[in-house]
Amino acid sequence: MRSAFTLALVSAFLCGTAPALHAQSASPEDGLEQPAATLIADSVALDGNNVVRARGNVEVFYEDAQLKASGITYDATTEKLTIEGPITVYYGDTATLLASAAEMDAELRNGLLKSARLVLDQQLQLAAAEVRRIDGRYTRLGNTVASSCKVCAADPVPLWQIRAREVIHDELERQLYFTDARLEVAGVPIAYLPRLRLPDPTLERANGFLIPTIRSDSIVGQGIELPYFLAIGEDKDLTISPLITTNTRTLQFRYRQALNAGDIEVNGAITRDDIRPGDWRGYLFADGSIGLRNDFVFNFDIEITSDKAYLLEYDYSDTDRLESTVELARTRRDTYFSTNYTHYRSLRDSEQNDEIPTEVVELTYERRFTPSLFGGTLTTAFDGQGFMRTSDTDGPTGRDMARASLQMDWQRTWDLNNGMLVKAIGAANADYYLVNQDSSYDEAQLHLTPTAGVELRWPFMKSESSGVVHSLEPVAQLLWTDTSAADVPNEVSTRVEFDEGNLFSLSRFPGFDRYERGFRANIGANWTRYDPDGWTLGVTVGKIFRDTDVNGFSTGSGLSGTESDWLAAASVTFPNNLSLINRALFNSAFEFTKNETRVSWVNDDVLLSSSYVWMVEDASQSRFDDTSEWTMDAEYRFARNWIGKVDWRYDFVEGSAARAGVGLEYVNECISVDLSLSRRFTSSSNVDPSTSVGLQVTLLGFGENNRRQSVRECY
Repeated sequence: MRSAFTLALVSAFLCGTAPALHAQSASPEDGLEQPAATLIADSVALDGNNVVRARGNVEVFYEDAQLKASGITYDATTEKLTIEGPITVYYGDTATLLASAAEMDAELRNGLLKSARLVLDQQLQLAAAEVRRIDGRYTRLGNTVASSCKVCAADPVPLWQIRAREVIHDELERQLYFTDARLEVAGVPIAYLPRLRLPDPTLERANGFLIPTIRSDSIVGQGIELPYFLAIGEDKDLTISPLITTNTRTLQFRYRQALNAGDIEVNGAITRDDIRPGDWRGYLFADGSIGLRNDFVFNFDIEITSDKAYLLEYDYSDTDRLESTVELARTRRDTYFSTNYTHYRSLRDSEQNDEIPTEVVELTYERRFTPSLFGGTLTTAFDGQGFMRTSDTDGPTGRDMARASLQMDWQRTWDLNNGMLVKAIGAANADYYLVNQDSSYDEAQLHLTPTAGVELRWPFMKSESSGVVHSLEPVAQLLWTDTSAADVPNEVSTRVEFDEGNLFSLSRFPGFDRYERGFRANIGANWTRYDPDGWTLGVTVGKIFRDTDVNGFSTGSGLSGTESDWLAAASVTFPNNLSLINRALFNSAFEFTKNETRVSWVNDDVLLSSSYVWMVEDASQSRFDDTSEWTMDAEYRFARNWIGKVDWRYDFVEGSAARAGVGLEYVNECISVDLSLSRRFTSSSNVDPSTSVGLQVTLLGFGENNRRQSVRECY
């Protein structure tokens, strides 16, 4: 029969050799009682010489640690503990220590382990002829080989390994210190470092250099990017990334800080290059959200760049308009408040910043009621907006404008006995407009816009014996809005979209300077098929009918005339995470105004996002030619450890690609190699086309790593 008893000395061994979590356990010096360990063995004996011997299948359990050995001997006279191997110590899932034998002192904070191997987080292995424990915190390994690669009998040389005269593992700081380190790839030495510090796999954040990237760009030049990470505290960090190439000296940075109620992130760069000799160039993007008292939130998003070409040339962003916003907002169950200021800066060749609204101020307050007198839901709102152009020219290029609006919206739904849902709709909007620096319009106007309507929905559901469920819901909206309108310029509602999201909206105009007016009927239906095999098909069809055309929608919107285009949208989702969406606008003769198809597929082997868009020309939206464009961003694992990548943007009207890129990544349990090639074909007076090549090699097993890893197999 195996015997079991409590052995406090063995608990000290486990406490002394565990990683940082265990190394900080209570000790006698703390004045606290040392937690006890449970020892199980085939036999336990105490002789007259104050020697305790445990023999045969010895197991010791201490908190979440477990020790296995063939025997343990404690000599109280010499205060020595001898552990006979093979020895295996498990520290939860964070570390495993293996040795052939061990000798420790009475407190088991110092000692020698022979033929030892330390496995950290089931990733990194460090093997040494002997390992010394020092002060219960440090593990010193002599003549060490470290690698996270799997070693096969047929190929005993790992893909990469670091040989060092000495390695010290600081279990409190979770750092590895190498002395006289030599990096070998397939057994061939390629680099020597007299001193090297790396984080162990359990460490999420640590000061030090990150993986460098070799870059080659036809504009920026050829060189290397070497980031350095600095953990300022538990709630903040700074990453500094010098980029040195043949054409530039750039210092990039990223600052992050977590708050009790929010977060802040700042990204930027400062550059001196040969592209614009003698000029300082750079950018700054900062965004954050800060929680304040009484549920208020302060949000900001700042975007600044030195010149129009910088962001594209250095591949920081392809945005062509910078938008800097500060906002104070509060959202509660029945109220919403927001006030914000936005500054715009255009990077487009076709736009002059003094002729577009660059300063915008907005204030919004909404409140929702449930009136007891007539039921339903009543929403009231105030919305104010003003913008300014810096140009002093009279007319559209210098016009400034402000608006204040009061809105009321009431809706109530009744359920009829036949399952039909009837909704009554009423709305009123009072808008006051101020137009400055444009003599074509009156300076001040006040206008009231009432709306009334009714909505009918009749949902049906059918279940088949096979388990298939059909859901069908025809919808009809009958609406009226006063046709008289204020004579004000259209500044906000210039981009109109017609899709299934606003098919049954009171107005398709996105802003308050335009309302959809007159008598109209929004007619449509939603049908969904749920299949027990896991796939779903949904279809939405709709059309808008009007008594008169008083709205001035452009032909490219699909909403012009007394009858809109047909809207048809279909989506299908398969159980293997493949989804397809198609949305089309076409007239009764099946002449298309817009057609859009999107495909998404995500699983262990495929990551695909692709879309095709065709739109007819529309001068009112600055689209002077038909648009026919295909974009794709995909990754495919074509072999166990190989991933192919491609991104593509092709303009069929121009007959050329706007952007193209390919990449190849090799990933296994111990290394990641990422090679990329990209080409930007677009050009302007500020930016020339460019080609970029990137190479990044990552040795996995140091620091926390969440990459998709695939362990090689031995044959």
